[in-house]
Amino acid sequence: MSGPHLSDKALAVFAFAAFHQLESGQKVSKVIRRDEAGHRADDEAVAELEGRGLISVEGDFIAFTPEAERLLGQAIEGLRRSTSG
Repeated sequence: MSGPHLSDKALAVFAFAAFHQLESGQKVSKVIRRDEAGHRADDEAVAELEGRGLISVEGDFIAFTPEAERLLGQAIEGLRRSTSG
């Protein structure tokens, strides 16, 4: 993922979104902050991403800005390229 250097915890938020986008085949523009399975976005990661203008918190959801959606798309394309052999 090109762009600003992010902590691993912040990248995990993108990884969670990438998982859901790849699994569903639909564009992901927001993810739940805490789910009933015990998964949750790290508070420091959320603050980091919010401070960089990449997300906004909307109740129980983390909404990606257009820039974050672009970075997410790049990350997914990077995964595809790395496995295309």
